[in-house]
Amino acid sequence: MKTFRLISMQIADHDSLTDIAFKEGLIINKEDDQGTWLIEAFVEKEFIPVFEEACKENKDIVTQVIITKKENDPATFKTKVCSVRAINDHACVLLRGKLTRLRSDYPAQLLEYLMEQGFTDGELVTEFRKNLIARPRLVLPKKV
Repeated sequence: MKTFRLISMQIADHDSLTDIAFKEGLIINKEDDQGTWLIEAFVEKEFIPVFEEACKENKDIVTQVIITKKENDPATFKTKVCSVRAINDHACVLLRGKLTRLRSDYPAQLLEYLMEQGFTDGELVTEFRKNLIARPRLVLPKKV
């Protein structure tokens, strides 16, 4: 098994990503035959109902995380909530899932996003370079 520090976490719902505020978190690659990963986060109280509902309904949650360093590409997992334990104004949430994409296409998504924002030519290149380092979270409109 390998354990990594969780830097950021989002859950996807249709065309949007919701940032999940948490105090601490880790992600574990179990390195088993099924490709199982565990995500554990000490989340803020406002997110408890989201995870409790998903646990109760045994619902899949698409979770996007950044591991170890802010500069890393996001990794996307298809997860299920294993447990939600309330602790004062927070909750310890445990998710189990599988990596859905081995390689991120973040640069292509960023370029598409910046073009949709109207950047062109040198302005596009400048914004692309700046944002490739900053790694803002992107929500692209669904293609029809």
